[in-house]
Amino acid sequence: MENCVRPARTLRWQGLEDTARHDTAAVSFRDRELAAGGTSVTDEYTASWTLSTSPGWVTTRFSIRVEAPGWSRSLELMRSPEGKWTVDTQVSGNSSLPAPGIEDTRALDNAQDVDLALCPLTNTMPILRLDLLNASAPADDTKLTVAWVEMPSLRVLPSKQVYSQVSAYDEDRGYGVVLYSSTSRGFTAELTVDADGAVLDYPGMAARLPSR
Repeated sequence: MENCVRPARTLRWQGLEDTARHDTAAVSFRDRELAAGGTSVTDEYTASWTLSTSPGWVTTRFSIRVEAPGWSRSLELMRSPEGKWTVDTQVSGNSSLPAPGIEDTRALDNAQDVDLALCPLTNTMPILRLDLLNASAPADDTKLTVAWVEMPSLRVLPSKQVYSQVSAYDEDRGYGVVLYSSTSRGFTAELTVDADGAVLDYPGMAARLPSR
């Protein structure tokens, strides 16, 4: 159905290496697009963010604010229909973190996604766009450039990432498996995901908590 909007889902994860970290995302899944807002709470800082995409699950806007004792900072990333990115940042207080944002947005010209560090939800868009939940998914690995947002500095780095299907979504099991790797950061993980492409288990980083 065109422009079908389902009730928003509220998803919650707990950190694995940092068990004090809790992430929450409220996600509205629409016809080939989504909108989401979430939080990340740790012992050192709290963050709140929003995300919206165009049809095809291509990010059009991402904004985030991080607050900690003695400082705060915010970041907004916007992608035009022509694929050009703009960035706006604000900083208050003092910290030893790198400056937020990116010096040259032209490095993001091929990027269609924002990937927020430590946030399981921002893997969903490429998983859906690449159709990795279906048995007929492309066999070849797909290499992407994404706008990777470092936490909690909000520094933006172009990141080369690869997504491929390990196993399609199986209704009886209730999950599918996607292989994710960041060639820029030398990191690889098998992500267990639900029927919407939202992460259930991200080894070493986060696990989905039961719905309330």
